[in-house]
Amino acid sequence: MRTHDRRFFLKAAGLGAAAALLGPPHTRQAQAAAKPNIILCMADDLGWGDTAYNGHPILKTPNLDAMSRSGIRFDRFYAGAPVCSPTRGSAITGRHPYRYGVFFANTGHMRKEEMTLAEALKTQGYATGHFGKWHLGTLTRLEKDANRGGPKNVAHYSPPWENGFDVCFATESKVPTYNPMLNPKSLNDTGPGAPYGTYYWVGEETKATENLEGDDSRIIMDRAVPFIEEKAKAGQPFFTVIWFHAPHLPVVAGPKHRMLYSDLPEAAQHYLGCITALDDQMGRLRKVLRDTGAAGNTMLWFCSDNGPEAKVDKITNGSAGKFRGRKRSLYEGGVRVPGLLEWPDKVKAPRVVDMPCSTLDYFPTVMEALGFTLEGQPGPMDGVSLMPLLDGKMTERPVPIGFESNKQIALNDNRYKLISQDGGETYELYDLIEDKRERFDIAAEHPKIVAKMKTTLEAWRASCKDSLEGKDY
Repeated sequence: MRTHDRRFFLKAAGLGAAAALLGPPHTRQAQAAAKPNIILCMADDLGWGDTAYNGHPILKTPNLDAMSRSGIRFDRFYAGAPVCSPTRGSAITGRHPYRYGVFFANTGHMRKEEMTLAEALKTQGYATGHFGKWHLGTLTRLEKDANRGGPKNVAHYSPPWENGFDVCFATESKVPTYNPMLNPKSLNDTGPGAPYGTYYWVGEETKATENLEGDDSRIIMDRAVPFIEEKAKAGQPFFTVIWFHAPHLPVVAGPKHRMLYSDLPEAAQHYLGCITALDDQMGRLRKVLRDTGAAGNTMLWFCSDNGPEAKVDKITNGSAGKFRGRKRSLYEGGVRVPGLLEWPDKVKAPRVVDMPCSTLDYFPTVMEALGFTLEGQPGPMDGVSLMPLLDGKMTERPVPIGFESNKQIALNDNRYKLISQDGGETYELYDLIEDKRERFDIAAEHPKIVAKMKTTLEAWRASCKDSLEGKDY
């Protein structure tokens, strides 16, 4: 087990400037009474338009809608990447995944030298649990599992229980969103169906064997709820990661949720049904927090890991809303996702936030909320603390958000977006205030803005390259 009981410092945007974002350290006694619980919930391939509160005309998401009306609704919330694995890494490190080699889905793994949010919080007495999709390394060395698990990819073995999580119920990657252990193409009325080829793991070479039938979001929450109830009853602060598989392919909904959309084509019934099933579990989670008395002092975050999968028609494969692009794209539809925060003790009135925020911001926000720092955290940090925003003292993001995925690179600031589709050979510029749909490339009209943002982007990329080469450790 790594030791992290040390101070650390953040560097804004990876450009080398020290950022005193976390404030002075406090004593453990002062922290004890006010340590917030933290829950990070994430859907998989849920587009910006795949919620009723963001304007979907058919989809039923009453619990997410309620969250949007009671806490903070982030209208410019960004996944760390346009695909799943890199975004997940950003959420638990506060660092862009190109710094530690998680370039794309099923690529790289969480390095031992990185400090995860779970590892940091364990030094402060938190119980830590991971439930659902992991996708930051393989979960078994011994047998074939999912996309990469087994003897052929031992170098990428990096399960959640070796990254700071005490209690785990995790898959390496995707599973069907209903009957997750079975291949949906094999199911019929006469047989039990063939295995899908992946497992839920609860520890080293140990699989879950019970309660694996039915809706996958419910199966995941069945494990998260007892963990939360136990820690809340014991008065121990907890950090809980709940990463749903819905609505990632294979998309399957059970009869109950398909019935809600019975007048639609079958594919739409499954897609919308599995999202409503996920929403049901968010409602269940919120009720558990209220029933245990933990709701007030719990930071409950919700987002998606990227935009929706490739579009087939107007309903069945997700909605990026009014935005250009989808999953795998650095245009807004690929990275701008639903973002919500409930924290009743801190966020006492509902708000809509238009400032750009990101999964990168979870780590520094939690650190400042607790008022502690650790030395030895690999830097630079790409996220910023959102505590000043919650306190009403921040209206603009202090540093831009950098993106890189395959040959795409981009930089988003409070107004403009610089994007290249060819690794920096040519650039487009969009005014995201006046042109949210990214219809009008204004690069030729604003060469000075392009030049300034390009310099910042190139410096950030160089910093990421230094990190990748191990210079942070």
